[in-house]
Amino acid sequence: MAKVRQERDRGHRVDALAQVQSILDRWPDDREAQALNVALLTEIGATTRARELASTLQPPQSTADRARLEADHVARETRWAEGAPADPRAPYAEADRAAVDARRLADDPLLPADMRLREQFDLIVALDQAGLMDEAVQRYDALHKQGVALPAYAERNAADALLAKRRPAEAAQVYEDSIAKDPGPYDAADLDPRIGLMYAYAESGQTNKAIATIDGLASKEPPWVRVSGIRLPIQNPRKYDAESAAVSLRTIVNMPADAYARIEPLSREAPADSEIRRQLGTVELARGWPRRAQDDLAIADTLNPRDVDSYLDEVDTQRALTDYEGIDEHLAEAKVLGSRTERVDRAVQSWERERGWQFDISQENGKGSSPDYGDRDSATLATIASPLIDDHWRVVALGRYATAALPEGDVRRTRMGLGIRGYARGLEAYVQALPAADRYVGKTALEAGVNWSLNDHWALAADFSTAGEDTPLRAQYYGISAKTLETAVTWRASELTQARLGVARDNFSDGNKRTSWLAAFTQRVYTAPNLTLDGGVELGGSMNTQTDRPYFNPRRDNSYALTGRLENLLGQFYERQVTQRIDVAVGEYDEKGYASDWMASVRYGQIFQPRAGIRLGWGIGWHNQPYDGRREHRVVLDLTLHWGE
Repeated sequence: MAKVRQERDRGHRVDALAQVQSILDRWPDDREAQALNVALLTEIGATTRARELASTLQPPQSTADRARLEADHVARETRWAEGAPADPRAPYAEADRAAVDARRLADDPLLPADMRLREQFDLIVALDQAGLMDEAVQRYDALHKQGVALPAYAERNAADALLAKRRPAEAAQVYEDSIAKDPGPYDAADLDPRIGLMYAYAESGQTNKAIATIDGLASKEPPWVRVSGIRLPIQNPRKYDAESAAVSLRTIVNMPADAYARIEPLSREAPADSEIRRQLGTVELARGWPRRAQDDLAIADTLNPRDVDSYLDEVDTQRALTDYEGIDEHLAEAKVLGSRTERVDRAVQSWERERGWQFDISQENGKGSSPDYGDRDSATLATIASPLIDDHWRVVALGRYATAALPEGDVRRTRMGLGIRGYARGLEAYVQALPAADRYVGKTALEAGVNWSLNDHWALAADFSTAGEDTPLRAQYYGISAKTLETAVTWRASELTQARLGVARDNFSDGNKRTSWLAAFTQRVYTAPNLTLDGGVELGGSMNTQTDRPYFNPRRDNSYALTGRLENLLGQFYERQVTQRIDVAVGEYDEKGYASDWMASVRYGQIFQPRAGIRLGWGIGWHNQPYDGRREHRVVLDLTLHWGE
């Protein structure tokens, strides 16, 4: 027995356990050896076996010893719950069991106060792991109100629960206190709390601190570490954890190019790592490459059994490709595997919004001296779309109303009708009919169009109307309409670079035929957290076969403009956010028969999203350019509302 105690004091618990069990082989009824056997089993984590043996002790354990063993067993259950679940379709079974046992001890009035307090700490950990965030936060708030200081290990889980309940500023303070108490190094199975602190900073609007925190952690961790007994160094998992978090943060703050620059080298170094491959796919999706993302996510699924994230990532790529078939099944499986996961809840709610009713309305009010719009003009467009039908169709009701105060008199264009929209992988098409409800042009507008994403870089679009909405209102006043065909091809390298060429043909009912074109190139010139600055150039022109018409139709005109766009996030608290956008274009306009002169336009706008699924927008713009040798200007106030997804 003296040798057993000596080995135990040296920390050689397995050796001590072997010796004490040898003693029990010779003297199986030795009470001291039996008690020490229970204690050693508890210390090495075999608390289930320790409880079984403790129940046979004679005389029985004291109340304090029994409570201590139960507390150790709960702590071990909580630790076990951090691993992969025994049954993937019951992911919270182990954590729930730990929470039940911890709750029983924490609320037991017969236990000593110090033991109940310890169990309160362990209960917060178990509740967090079980996804029972409401109770975890409730327990934390009660202890905090009593002035109880949590140990570092419990603070980490309390902060995680606070973050899940959208209290990021408090979560950041708790994380900071936890790190101050225990700055590390941490157990290999534990995630560095600085990663949680990064998310708390990001979600509380402290983006610069979030970036500094995670970049500091990533730079501190070496890519390779040495392990005793292994000749070659092994990959440092903490380095990957930090790099992965840095990639996620840059995706969150709208810097996907920076995120890709960090994750793509990791994928080349470890092409068979499923987690790296999966994160590469999510970043590719953020960059506008859904097909490439789908391929990499499929590879990740072959490297590792499908988990909740794999189903949610598949849903995201399908939605980006308007490939809605099968999404319900994927979400149902995700709910089974992660029913208490916040990401699952958000994905389900977002899909319900997208598949449900959609409502849009926009209003423009202009004032100026434009030959097409007169002194004052307004335009209203409203659409309401039905929920998805059979994952491929929607029925749409549309209403259009436009007016202008022309020198000849007031004019209006009113149309209301119905249409059908169809969706397939990378394809969206529509057909609709809008009878006229005004006295100027009595034609029903029959319209059809298609948007076809050929691959992650090329897209085609075409729209046809028997009474085009872009026909000048001055032509409308004289009863003139136009059949219009608009086509466009877009090349998009990524979110950084894009080029587009559009060509349109208008056949007016008065015999005039107009051909117009517009080419645009846009390049991202600066990116910062939640801020982008784009520059570009636009070239355009038109030709008309007739010039003696009551609406503006020069024989030939051309223009070019240098463009700029600044877009940034003014404020955000989860789904509630405000963004602003500034567009500027300056160039030259040349009309055949008249001198070339400058043209310019400026627009400032904001979009306010009070909650997910509702967006309110407003903007004010100014445009100035010559028409038929006379300089014209127009100021426009536009308002938008979207309800749906």
